[in-house]
This record gives sequence, C-alpha cells and structure tokens, in this order.
Amino acid sequence: MEKFSVKAVRESSAVGREVQLQGWIRTRRDSKAGFSFLEMNDGSCLGNIQVIADADLANYESDVKKLTAGCSVTVAGTVKLSGGKGQSTEIQATSVEVHGGADPESFPLQKKRHSFEKLREWAHLRPRTNTFGAVARVRNEICKAIHSFYQNEGFLYVHTPIITTSDCEGAGEMFKVTTLDLTQTPSKDGQPDWSRDFFDRPSFLTVSGQLEAEVFATALGKVYTFGPTFRAENSNTSRHLAEFWMIEPEMAFYDLNDNMELAENFMKYIARQVLEHCEEDLGFFNQRIDDTVLETLETIADQQPFVRLSYSEAVECLASCQQNFEFPVTWGVDLQSEHERFLTEIEFKRPVILYNYPRTIKPFYMYCNDDEKTVRAMDVLVPRVGEIIGGSQREDRLEVLKARMAEQDLDQDNYWWYLDLRRYGTVPHSGFGLGLERVVQFVTGMTNIRDVIPFPRTPGNAEF
Repeated sequence: MEKFSVKAVRESSAVGREVQLQGWIRTRRDSKAGFSFLEMNDGSCLGNIQVIADADLANYESDVKKLTAGCSVTVAGTVKLSGGKGQSTEIQATSVEVHGGADPESFPLQKKRHSFEKLREWAHLRPRTNTFGAVARVRNEICKAIHSFYQNEGFLYVHTPIITTSDCEGAGEMFKVTTLDLTQTPSKDGQPDWSRDFFDRPSFLTVSGQLEAEVFATALGKVYTFGPTFRAENSNTSRHLAEFWMIEPEMAFYDLNDNMELAENFMKYIARQVLEHCEEDLGFFNQRIDDTVLETLETIADQQPFVRLSYSEAVECLASCQQNFEFPVTWGVDLQSEHERFLTEIEFKRPVILYNYPRTIKPFYMYCNDDEKTVRAMDVLVPRVGEIIGGSQREDRLEVLKARMAEQDLDQDNYWWYLDLRRYGTVPHSGFGLGLERVVQFVTGMTNIRDVIPFPRTPGNAEF
C-alpha cells in the first residue's frame, strides 16, 4: 500500500489504487444507512478528499463517530470514482487510525468564518484554514519561481549577512544587535562603550543585502541574495512589517535600461509560474478575496510590455488628471500609494516602471544623471499594490559617490570597503529589491501584509 497525498488521490488516474493518506479531519457527517462521510485534508492542495467509513470498521463506534474538526488520522483504503458534486474521486476506507483528537469545545477553528485579524491571534493554527493554506502554497511557488528564474539566467545565489554595521538606506531605522546590558554598561560621552560589545562596534540587523551583494557582483558578474531583512519602523499599516524577505539581484555591466528589462521579465516569469502551478488556489482567491486576481496576473504574464515613464512625466500626468488625491503631487516629492495605483489601475491599466527620480529623495548609492537633479532610480508599480520593486543603476564613480555620501552626512570611514569597489576595477552595475510579501499580496489579493507571512513581526507583536 502506497502513501499518497490528497492532491494525488483527487486525480482520476489514482482510481483503483490501494492508498494510505495522512492528514486532518475538516468535517464528519454520519448517515442513517450506517456509515460516515469524512472530509480530510493534508495541506497538499486546497480541496479535501471524501472518505467513506463504514460501520463495520473495528473502531467505528469508539473512534470514527467521535472525529471532529482538527483530529489527525491515517486512512487506508481504495480510491473510487465519486458521484458526489464537485469531486472526481473518494476513498473507501479499510481502516481509520486516530492519532490526535481536537476537543470541539476548545478548538478555535470550528466550521465558521473567522476574521483575518482574529486568526492572527492563532498564528500557530491559522495554516489549517483554507485561506492560509492557500497563501502558504502560493508563497512556496513564488519562492520556487524566484530561484528558478535567476538560476536559469545564470545568476549565482549568495548569502549576505543578517548582522551588519552598514545602513544601506541611510534612514537609521535599524534594530541594534548587542550583548551589552545597556542599563548597566559604563559609557563614553553618554554612549555605550562598544569596545566591550561582542563585535567591538555598533551592529544591526540588516535592512538590505544590497551593499554586500555588490561586492560579489563586481567580482562574479550576476548574483542574487534572498533572505530576511529588518526595519525598526514604528508603523502599524497594512503594508509594513518589521521583518520581511527580500530578493535582491545585482548585476555588473548593467545600466538602468538593462535593470528595468530584467525586473519586467522577472515579474512576468513569476506570474506565469503561479498561473500554471497554483490554479486551484488562485481560483479560491479570485472567488473569495479579490475578483481581479486572475485578470491582473494574466495582464502581467502576457507579452504586452510594461509602461515606462520618467518620474517627471508621471508628475505631469498626476498633476493634470483632475483626480482628488489625499497627498498633492509636485515635482520633488515621493509618490504615494494612491498615485502609484492611479497610474497602474486607471491611467494605463497595466504595470508601470518609473525612472529618473529626484536625487534628494533617493539614497546615496544611486547613479547621478548629468542634469544634477535626478538619479537613475527605477520603481516597478503594479495594480492593487503600487510599488513592488525598487532599484537603480549604482553610482560607480568614486568622487561622485563620496560627494553623495557627504550630502547625506554619512561617515565614509564606515563604508571604506564599499568605496574600494570603486577604486579597484569599478564597473557600471545595477540592481533592485523585491519584497517577497508584497509579491504574495499582489498574487493573492490579500489586503494586509500580516496575512502573507507565517509569523508577522510588527510593533508590539512577536508572540510566536
């Protein structure tokens, strides 16, 4: 007898096979004719498999008729064609072994709807619901697509540090890492004596692996890093997390146009992969969460190119559109989500890549244009989410980079190694960052970013 997944036995090719399934009970319904219908799921797919358990099973009265939502079981039996609506197969059980019960009086996930906010309180149980099981499978497929895309494109996967001494974004919203007891440690000039700390200097959880990825790109050509990043930003919005995952490719000899082309191809690849491999889960999201999910993904996946628009052109478009925005638009301000969504959902009805942003609103490492007003930055905007990718051509000229660091009051001694990349064999190079959770939000239609990561970390919340 072979072990099968629920996904496998739902295929008509499994009919006639003797199988063993292991999973959890969703519902039990008893028939007056002397048998029970068990709905069972193991997480391999959205749909359940129906198990028919006859009264002649040895433990029918003692175990089977006491099964409730959440109980774990091993079922052995034969796969049969089903006459039931919406299912092609079912299992005629020859045995049902119960591993763990779930008291219906205290088990929270009974057959009723719970708000997503309430389910965040049960992050250890919410993967057992249809929605969060589907989110997990889609997230997994996206991760698989990410690695496949870059490996197929000849990139090397590098692991950049989680603990760093560099602030890539220059915003200062970083979690400090220390072994010191800051309430008792002797200080120098009001500051902790970092010479007594583990790393002998202030260190932080990384906000980005970009700077370290540049080290490898300027030696090995094309690399990408994919790992957790952290922001100590006290923001309680549906778009922000304190811990999230980032995909960051860096490419030597790429200019801004090369960068935009790679980002567009990357987004199209992800869309095609999830459409091909997550059909059932996407159908669920399209029906239950947002009825534009499939249409939007298909728009991304088709051969129509993304709109490319300079920041200045975007500002002109937004200023003349007669739309009442909460945040007024003038040249030099950072665009807000409402502006980004207007461009993608109303003005162009497809993804937009904005480029050449004002230098005053962008980090020090972005390449300065000859107009001395803009830098070679680019953002990819998509419907429903707004910005989903942010990147730039990196500044490869040593003196210009030093000047930009001075503009932003950065201590060049802390970036001596980064400046060395420009001293020894500097090259034009580019890269971008894509937040995994933003992509999962976009693909699934889930509105709150806390619901697309297994254990959200937000201000005041690190429960699990």
